[in-house]
Amino acid sequence: MSDKTFPLKLPELTALSAQYPTPFYLYDEKAIRDHAKRFVGAFKSRFPSFREYFAVKACPNPFILKILASEGLGADCSSLPELILAQKAGITGENVMFTSNETPEKEYVYANLMSAIINLDDISHIDYLEQALGTLPELICFRYNPGPLKDGNALIGKPEEAKYGLTRDQIIEAYAQAAKRGSKRFGLHTMVASNELNPDYFIETAELLFTLAVEIKQKTGVAVEFINMGGGIGIPYRPDQKAMDYDYVANGMRAAYDKIMVSAGLDPVAIFFECGRPITGPYGWLVTRAIHEKHIWRDYIGVDASMADLMRPGMYGAYHHVSVLGKENAPADQVYDVVGSLCENCDKFAVQRSLPRIEKGDFVVIHDAGAHGRAMGFNYNAKLRAGELLLRPDGKIVEIRRKETEDDYFATLDFTALGRFVP
Repeated sequence: MSDKTFPLKLPELTALSAQYPTPFYLYDEKAIRDHAKRFVGAFKSRFPSFREYFAVKACPNPFILKILASEGLGADCSSLPELILAQKAGITGENVMFTSNETPEKEYVYANLMSAIINLDDISHIDYLEQALGTLPELICFRYNPGPLKDGNALIGKPEEAKYGLTRDQIIEAYAQAAKRGSKRFGLHTMVASNELNPDYFIETAELLFTLAVEIKQKTGVAVEFINMGGGIGIPYRPDQKAMDYDYVANGMRAAYDKIMVSAGLDPVAIFFECGRPITGPYGWLVTRAIHEKHIWRDYIGVDASMADLMRPGMYGAYHHVSVLGKENAPADQVYDVVGSLCENCDKFAVQRSLPRIEKGDFVVIHDAGAHGRAMGFNYNAKLRAGELLLRPDGKIVEIRRKETEDDYFATLDFTALGRFVP
């Protein structure tokens, strides 16, 4: 079972909202730090060279990245702005993993200038990267797509239908080519699931990668120095779901490593993850307020946030737990659709959800929004995205991203030129 709690009491949130009107995101720094320690500790105790590269796309805020960097985490980046965010948070060099696809030349150049680990998504990108840089980097990594050898899951789809990565034959050829062209250090990477809660899935993925590493060595002479398992570890969005047992996964991976890698003489090889969701997801909340109610064929509660602030429920029906602050122990004897104001019927945070009676002005808290929440916001309908607040370990709350204003929305438009424009 997963407890769905919120770190503030009703009077505290009422006072906070007077300074920072809803909607806003709130993150709990202490909880993020504690979980990061637990996550890294579980794998580092079995793999001493273990490193976690936090997936910047999950929560691209430099304050959060700086917190994680102080706990020893690196950054998994997939665009130039994400590289810059990592850099501004003090994460550079091989503490940055640059994994992207259909990548513009200038982004490879910037990643190389940072001495980031460049992870190539296709065999044709070897030529492209060499042309962009003038030479291949000394350290290079390739992303593997196992195709039908590995099941995906509902969120990320089947590997054979995914645009990512190299086939088995391609990746073996890629290592041979890179070694021939001057690369001397190598990594292996994959990412085949998203928000997966079955711990055996990751042990099986490790076995797949370890076996491939042995084959690469046998066929090309290349010995990889690290294997990046990607991300994909899920969190219990629903109260009845169980959180991932990291010790179970780490023990299973270690057993597979000893059986496959050690017996093949390939020890030591570092093990990496690039998770985002489990690091910050459970420790961020979208705080919104009920401003309307509507009673037609269904009962609706309208809140002052919208899908533009949190798109996961509307995008693919993702579940997020919803609570009404101050009414945690009240009977959930009402059934509502909790909705935003976007001109799309998918703008719903909860559909036919049993909740306590909600009145206008009540705080509606959307849980597990600390990853892929504010990060996936957008401006359709000219909606302005929510700001972000951080609860510090000493109880103080600081603003780490202000909410957008109309001036932000219009910043890329030139109204002066409009006055001179003749249609």
